[in-house]
Amino acid sequence: MPTTSPDAYAMFRPRRGAAVARVSALACVVVFAVVAVVVPGGGGAGFATSDRVLTVLFGLLVAAVLWRYAVLRAVPSPSGLRVVNLVHTRDLQWEEIVQVGFADGAPWVTLELSDTEEVAVMAIQRADGDLAAQEASRLSALVAHHGSGGPPQRH
Repeated sequence: MPTTSPDAYAMFRPRRGAAVARVSALACVVVFAVVAVVVPGGGGAGFATSDRVLTVLFGLLVAAVLWRYAVLRAVPSPSGLRVVNLVHTRDLQWEEIVQVGFADGAPWVTLELSDTEEVAVMAIQRADGDLAAQEASRLSALVAHHGSGGPPQRH
């Protein structure tokens, strides 16, 4: 039976994707701010003050979406798993989770639930290589330890 040490309940987070999203978000803010300042003002082809403000606001909006990608996570606890994806956050009880694994070619782990629904866990991404496989195994062990003892877990 797996250990239930504090490390077993460490948060799941993507590594490469989150790093790329953070750098891209910061670069987006810088580039749009520079464009807003550098483009000449006035005339038919120039930027008015409102154009400059909207350019910066658009850059901030794009950066906010990218930053959301950087904060994906799955938080295990003795009672269940909280999955925070781009748009939705879902709280699951361990007993609801039947299978854990990378579906055929999927970029992230998928949880098969007892009601036949599937939930993506974007915090465990195939792009993270061996770390992704280790994290999927750790999540499978937590499901096996706390869950209903459903079918064998796939990796």
